[in-house]
Amino acid sequence: MSFERPPPRLPPNPYYDTPPTSSETQYVPLTPVNASTSQANSEFFTPLETLSNVKDLEFSVLGHPFFPRHSVRIKKSNFCDPTVNAYTGYIDIQARHLFFYFFESRNDPDTDDVIFWTNGGPGCSSSMGLFMELGPCRVLDESGPKFHPESWNTNANIFFIDQPIGVGFSYAEYGETVSTTEEAAQDIAAFVAIFFEHFTKFRGRSFHMAGESYAGRYLPLFASAIYDQNAALNAAGMTPINLTSVMIGNGFTEGVIMLPSYYDMACTPASLEPILDISTCVAMKNVIPRCEKWINEACVDQYDSINCLAASSFCAHMFYDSFFVSGMNPYDISTPCNGSFLTSSCYPATLSIADFLSQSDVRAQLGVDSAVPVDFSSCNDDVSTAFGITQDLLRASTSKFYVSALLERGVRVLLYVGSYDWSCNWVGIERWSKALEWSGQDAFISQALRDWTIDGKRVGATRSAKGLTFATVEGAGHLVPYNKPKESLMLVQRWIAGMEL
Repeated sequence: MSFERPPPRLPPNPYYDTPPTSSETQYVPLTPVNASTSQANSEFFTPLETLSNVKDLEFSVLGHPFFPRHSVRIKKSNFCDPTVNAYTGYIDIQARHLFFYFFESRNDPDTDDVIFWTNGGPGCSSSMGLFMELGPCRVLDESGPKFHPESWNTNANIFFIDQPIGVGFSYAEYGETVSTTEEAAQDIAAFVAIFFEHFTKFRGRSFHMAGESYAGRYLPLFASAIYDQNAALNAAGMTPINLTSVMIGNGFTEGVIMLPSYYDMACTPASLEPILDISTCVAMKNVIPRCEKWINEACVDQYDSINCLAASSFCAHMFYDSFFVSGMNPYDISTPCNGSFLTSSCYPATLSIADFLSQSDVRAQLGVDSAVPVDFSSCNDDVSTAFGITQDLLRASTSKFYVSALLERGVRVLLYVGSYDWSCNWVGIERWSKALEWSGQDAFISQALRDWTIDGKRVGATRSAKGLTFATVEGAGHLVPYNKPKESLMLVQRWIAGMEL
């Protein structure tokens, strides 16, 4: 296997602090050290201006003097949805390369909002969101892609990102990796800024960040990095990103408060009749106080990496192992696991997607680099392990503070959740949303859950105040757009239009 030589290493970007030396160091944007120099650099920048200037047989390369360590390769890729223009490419961060898809809106790409989508894991490709859930085409079996009428690009331009490095079609040379959400956030923030600077029609356009599952950890930090970067962009004479909202689907954002909800979902009629036997439920119930106390002391009150890992491992065994014995799908408790959880996450469609994206003609059309392994994998266990080693998951409870900070700065946040999901369930997400400390907490808690409807039919329950909205989608599991495509599209359309559900 041959590797392209990576671009030469440039001096550190003066607009960012040095990378973290430990998992607890925050990697955050700084104010430019010399705003006049930044302005001068921007004056020598020539944007590509319009996506029509992007090539279709080879990559166009985008860069910006404000981000000397980052560049973007992009090409037109005519696949999936013949009604819109589609583009694919890489975000190049020296020896690291993140793959992305971009689809224009089916409605009006020149005026419609822009949505960024990432799947979770950590370590799972956003091709799952694209080809299984909310993209303009779906690959659900061996027959290949089919037009998807309820795609989220019905009224929005949309990105799908394979991140971090090693996920999907993303790759790196010389063993470089990303193993914390903080580090991943800076690459995403730089990419978004470069894209908006080059394609000027998107400047100032409302920008929404969305995702599911471990994206509940990713998105609060990604959005905060973009928001904080805006001050530096302003000082450099660049257009700030109009970060409007964050949409978290069945997100893992606050693990401690969610802990008892695993019992509630499996052992009480929170959504369906109890699915675990009485003796198992009693054992789970008995361990809840111990786990809450231990995890709070070891992971929250004073972070102790060894003790936190021990507490989390013990409690995961008590809850997860007990559930998996049932044979039910942890992402949809209304059905048994279809196939193998380890190979297909109980959804055989993931194998069909992997087969499709392993085809040489598909990869050539997308511009997949030859350094990427031939056999596509929807999730990368090595990436998941790397995030485990840095204990990124165990520090996920800090993500709620980023949610609070975004709300205080006028960035709206939507927490939507399928009612049949066990792994990141509605009971736990509602609990932490009500416990979230911010200036709108009292107003949010005071609102009773109310029905939201489509065509007069109840779709779920919702609560909203001061920019924070919680909403369930009845009959959906972990993958809301997969189970309820019409309802999820209506949810997003109302949300980006600023309407009440």
